[in-house]
Amino acid sequence: MKTSRDVLLSLTKGALMPQEEMLEVAHKKGHLRIGIPKEITFQENRVSLVPDDAGLLINHGHEVMVETGAGKNANFQDNDYSEHGARIAYTTDELYKNCEIILKVAPPSLEEIELMQPKQILFSTLQLPAQPENFVRKLMDKKVTAIAYEWIKDEDGVFPVIRSMGEIAGGTSILIAAELLSNVNNGQGSILGGIAGVAPTEVVILGAGTVGEYAARAALGLGATVKVFDSSVYRLRRLQNVLGTRIFTSTVQPKVLAKHLKTADVAIGAIRASGGRTPCIVTEEMVQDMKTGSVIVDVSIDQGGCFETSRVTNHTSPVFRKHGVVHYCVPNIASRVARTASYALSTIFTPILQHIGDEGGMGNMLRHSSGVRNGVYFYNGILTNKYLGELFNLPSKDIDLLVAAL
Repeated sequence: MKTSRDVLLSLTKGALMPQEEMLEVAHKKGHLRIGIPKEITFQENRVSLVPDDAGLLINHGHEVMVETGAGKNANFQDNDYSEHGARIAYTTDELYKNCEIILKVAPPSLEEIELMQPKQILFSTLQLPAQPENFVRKLMDKKVTAIAYEWIKDEDGVFPVIRSMGEIAGGTSILIAAELLSNVNNGQGSILGGIAGVAPTEVVILGAGTVGEYAARAALGLGATVKVFDSSVYRLRRLQNVLGTRIFTSTVQPKVLAKHLKTADVAIGAIRASGGRTPCIVTEEMVQDMKTGSVIVDVSIDQGGCFETSRVTNHTSPVFRKHGVVHYCVPNIASRVARTASYALSTIFTPILQHIGDEGGMGNMLRHSSGVRNGVYFYNGILTNKYLGELFNLPSKDIDLLVAAL
C-alpha cells in the first residue's frame, strides 16, 4: 500500500517529466452572411466566388447565399453551390435583404444600389468613368461600406486583382491573335509561332507590365519572335530578367516603333495609364503601313486604347478591319475565359472574407489590414477617397483616422 510520501514522490516525478504543450485554440469571432448576386452588366460572365470556396467559407461557420444562375456563364450550376452547402436565392431582393456582405464582380447598377440595406458591405469594382452622376451619392445615402477590390493591396504592396486579371488578359491576347491569323477566321493563314525551316511570326508588344509580360511569355512559348516597347527602361530591364531570355526591347520612339510594326504579324496594346487615358502611341499612319491581314489586340481599350484606329467592340462582335488590319478591341477580355477568371478572383476574396470573420467584423479587420483598407472608398456612408471627393466636390475623411477611432 502506497504511503502519502510515495504518492507525493510520484506526483513530483510526473511534474518533472516533459509535458505536452497546450496551445490555445482560435475561436471564430464572427458569423458572416455572404451574398453572391447574378451579374447583370453586359457580357460580364465571371462570378466572384466559386463553389469550392463557398464550401470552405461554410465549413468555417459562415453562410453563403447565391442568386440562381449567378455562376451559369462561368459554367457553375446552382446545384454545384447547393452541394457545398450554399443557399440559392430565387430573387435578387431576397439576396440583398438577407446578406450583410455583397460580393460582386461588376459595379452595382442604380437599381442594385436601391436594393442594398443600410450598413451593408459591398465588394466590387469601382470603374468610375462608367458610372452615372448620382452613383456616389446613392451609395452615401445607403451608409454602406464599399471596397473597390481592384485597389486592394497584398503584403508585398501589389494589387492582386489587377495582377491576376492582367496575367489572364496577357496570355489570352496571344491566343486570340493566333485564332485571328488562321484561315478559319479569314486571317492571313499563318500559325502564331514557327516551325523548322519557316520564319517565325513577329509579335510587337506595347507595354512591359503584367499584361505585356504574360503576352510575351505566351508568344515565346509558341515560338514567335517577340519585340517589346515601353517608356520605362526599368520595366524593360525587369521584363528581361523575369523572362530569363534576351528579347528585343526598346523605349517608345516613333520611328523605331513604326519600322517594327511594318513587319509585325501581331501587335498587342498592353499599356496601362496610372490615371486618366492611355497614351495613344500608334498613329493611324503606322497602322496603315502594317501588313494586310496582321492583327491588333488592344488590351488597353478599357482606358481608351493605345492605337489611334481602335474603337470599343464586344464579345458578340469582337473584330473589325481598318486599312486591311484586323482589330480586336474588347474591354473585358477576362470574361472570355470566365471560369479561370472566376477562380482567380475567388482565391483572392476567400482569405479576405475569412479574415473578416476571424476578426469579428469589418471594422476590426480593417484595423489590421492596410491592404484591404487601401480599397475602401466608403465607410458606413462616409466618403474616404480624396480623389472622389475632389471629383464630385464632396467632403471626405481619411480611412486610417476613421478606423483608428473605432
